[in-house]
This record gives sequence, C-alpha cells and structure tokens, in this order.
Amino acid sequence: MYPCPRPVLLVVAHGSRDPRHARTVRALVARVRALRPESRVETAFLDFDTPSVDRVLDRLADEGVREAVALPLLLTRAFHAKSDIPAVLRAAAVRLPSLRVTQADVLGPSPLLTRALERRLYEAGLTPGDKRSTGVVLASAGSTDPEAGAVIADIAREWRLTGWCAVRPAFASASLPRTEDAVRELRAAGCERVAVAPYVLAPGFLPDRIARGAYEGGADVLAEVLGPAPEVARLLMARYDAAARGAGSHARDLAMLGA
Repeated sequence: MYPCPRPVLLVVAHGSRDPRHARTVRALVARVRALRPESRVETAFLDFDTPSVDRVLDRLADEGVREAVALPLLLTRAFHAKSDIPAVLRAAAVRLPSLRVTQADVLGPSPLLTRALERRLYEAGLTPGDKRSTGVVLASAGSTDPEAGAVIADIAREWRLTGWCAVRPAFASASLPRTEDAVRELRAAGCERVAVAPYVLAPGFLPDRIARGAYEGGADVLAEVLGPAPEVARLLMARYDAAARGAGSHARDLAMLGA
C-alpha cells in the first residue's frame, strides 16, 4: 500500500487530441506536487488522453488505497462536472467498494483565478497602470449549460470593479458573443487598448479559436492560457483540502436543500 495519511488527490482533466493539453495539465500537476510534496497526486483524463479515470482508480484500489478525492480540472459546473465525472465515479463505487472517492468542487469561480488572469495579462505586456484605459475580453470555451454562462458573466462584472476600463465575456462555442465581436465592441466603446484573457486551463481547439478571434478582432494583447499558474495550483490544493475534510460535499448538500 502506498504510504499516504490523507486521501489521494486525483486530478481529472477533460483530455484533448492536441498534445499541448496533456503537457499543460501535467505541468500544473507538477506544480501542485511541489506545493504539497507529502501528498500523493495522480492525473487522469476523461477522453483522448491516458490514463483514464477508471484505470487510475482500479490501480489505486489494487494498491490498497482506501480514499481519494477526484478533482475536476474544470472552471465551471457544466456538463462534465454535473454528469460525466459523477457517472464515472458512481460506476467505480460499485466496482471498487473498498475505495471511497469524493468529488471535489470545480475550480471556478475564485479570486485566485482572476489573479491568475491578471498575471497572464501582465506577462503579455500590460502593467497595472494600464488598467483604466484597457478593456478586457474574458474569453471562455463556452457551454450549453446556462449556469456556466451566467458564472462567466458574473466574473466579468466583478472583475470590472477592480479598475479595468471594461470587461466583457465572450465564448468560443455554444454562446455569443464571440471573442472578435467582444473586442470590436470594447474598441467602439472607447477603450484605448483591448486585451483578451482566455479563461481556459490548457491549449486546444477552442483556445485556438479564442486566439484567432483576438487577432481577427484586432486585440492589442492576447494573454496565454491559465495553465500552471501558481494561483491555479494553490486553488487546486484549496479545493482538495475542502473536499478532504468534507466541506465541499456539505456545501452541495446545503445547496440542494435550498440553504
């Protein structure tokens, strides 16, 4: 049995045909391991990449591990967090009765994510002094889940209050506006410069579409994806800690009861 006093952290990423996705996920997990070297951290993917969630859970059970926290590497509570991952974990609970797996909350929203977004914008060339003259497009992958879209809009409104000229949400799929249209809207609204901040964790098809929209719309600055930003790694550990002590599931139970 692997010596581990706390539940194993299983980071569950979506996966992609684009090899940059898995490389970025593993770089983020490596940063998490550096933050918490005493914890065991595993990585699994829902699709396209390996190892699969089932394979990792089977291996943990075979090793005698009794508890794990499955942490969705997702920024909003959309289909994958509400349906895909719970279905995989329910099936695992039947197949592996000796292994107890708790699903942690998704990463967003969080002030740590907006700090990571600003980090990426500053790395792309902006400075804190540019805020009042810069409009920001908060560009997410998009989702058919209305809850996810509403969360992005809320983040944009709250982020605007930190001093930016304006912040507009945009989506690479499923919803409107597209990145290029939001860039043009901010330019027409009088923002001296326009920056695009991808609200995505790793490169892939939809992040590439965000980048194309930034260029087509004439954005002045395009930030990198969040990737292994220190703030994201800290947030992963915070979500893990909450789930490990039962805070995450308790909060979900209260929400279901209308509390």
